[in-house]
Amino acid sequence: MPHVITQACCSDASCVNVCPVNCIHPTPGEPGFGGSEILHIDPDTCIDCGACADACPVDAIYPLDRLGPADLPYAQINADFYTEHPEITSGWDAVEYRPAVRVGSEYQIAIVGTGPSAGYALRELVARTDAHITVIDKLPTPGGLVRAGVAPDHPGTKGVLKGFDLMYRHPRVTVATNIEVGRDVSPAEIDEYFDAVIYGVGASSARKLGIDGEDLPGSTAATDLVAWYNAVPDVPRPFPDLPARSHRAVVVGTGNVALDVARILLSPVERLRTTDIADRALEYLTRQDLHEVVLLGRRAATDAAYTAAEFRALQSVPGLEVVVDEDDGIDVTAPADPSRRRIVLKFHTSPVAAVGDEAVEAVRVDAAGTVRDIPADLLVRSIGYRSVPIDGLPFDEAAGRFPNAAGRITGPDGGVQPGRYVVGWAKRGPSGGIGTNRIDAIATVEALVEDVAAGKLAGGRGTGSEAFVGMARRRVGRVVDYGGLRSIDVAERRRGEVQGRPRVKFERFADMLASTRRSRRT
Repeated sequence: MPHVITQACCSDASCVNVCPVNCIHPTPGEPGFGGSEILHIDPDTCIDCGACADACPVDAIYPLDRLGPADLPYAQINADFYTEHPEITSGWDAVEYRPAVRVGSEYQIAIVGTGPSAGYALRELVARTDAHITVIDKLPTPGGLVRAGVAPDHPGTKGVLKGFDLMYRHPRVTVATNIEVGRDVSPAEIDEYFDAVIYGVGASSARKLGIDGEDLPGSTAATDLVAWYNAVPDVPRPFPDLPARSHRAVVVGTGNVALDVARILLSPVERLRTTDIADRALEYLTRQDLHEVVLLGRRAATDAAYTAAEFRALQSVPGLEVVVDEDDGIDVTAPADPSRRRIVLKFHTSPVAAVGDEAVEAVRVDAAGTVRDIPADLLVRSIGYRSVPIDGLPFDEAAGRFPNAAGRITGPDGGVQPGRYVVGWAKRGPSGGIGTNRIDAIATVEALVEDVAAGKLAGGRGTGSEAFVGMARRRVGRVVDYGGLRSIDVAERRRGEVQGRPRVKFERFADMLASTRRSRRT
């Protein structure tokens, strides 16, 4: 009975490495890796050993006979991949191993960030070096966009964090969170404490639409909305409590995040109560009166950025009607029908302006040359992301990322800044998912190791984690270590047990830090 890879796949390729018959594709280096929504098991080659399921960090792999109704279509999706790609066959290519270079224990290395790219960089450093590694993050809790960006009704994807948690416990790893680089400490100061610094800070800033009325109350970025409903601490609701007029939201964009936002806004509250969605969002969605979300795509449906898996996730919501409008045949110029919940994906349509006197009342659109107003209570833009500049680091404003050469941060003159590296979306821009970030992190760590081998990166210059934490504590008052991370995690899970949920997240920094203090007293 072959195994099957399902929707929760994060494409980090851990399964590829353990498969004894090379039946999981596309592999890193093959066309489509990083762009395919999931990896695929060849049912004709799989020997049902189960090694891939054991290695999967997000529990996305199951034997065919254990698939539930929602996952059963993935058996055919896995098989179809090999029908559509006859050039992919089993068998191992010859591998040329380069001489190993070991980075010694005299090296002190910092990683700024705790998202997937930073987590994979940490894992590679622990495996490839004897260095002491200090993990720094501005939030008290780790996870980056896995905790703060993955939709609350996609819990399987968050399983990738379990592997990173093991790394935080490693004796050569020091955790120091609740420290924001660029505000609490500068990059130049960090350089004084560490021999190398890897920045894995992601891309958390939204691009603007550039239309009239975009800054009206009721208009927001998907990044802000997602941070709010995912309980990023001390994030206010990014739109006012406005009276419902049209019972509709308009989302500009057709990527996975746009579909996530639409699905969360229209999901039954009873369904969301089983997730780790923020209490503040549950309270709002319980009394909100949205019945329809219209997603706007400038080009055709074939150009939409969402994956087939995300589209199927819309159809899993009970009572939700999903309509694809390619030819402008669906009229959305009247208020939404309160007797149904519906998502309309409207293609060949671009926003022209947000309309309203004191708040958003409608979104003016151009649909194939015809301009009309769509009544709306909420306008959400989801058209791409940028990294947030860090004061003291070079930044490419046009590209929205940190300039680099193969992961080595470069200055205004194009020259490499020794000891400074970057990974993930902050390195290459907001493209690719968790699996792409793993390969990207390995490449950056490889660049660091090459610099050590070439004598370009000396060890023993930095004073290390203990001195850094002491300095940071004087600045911020409370630096959260691994014990603090665990106490927050335990407290959130206990709060969730009371409500029958996986966890109830803290929504304020003060409450997070208070839970770490209580843990120390008990």
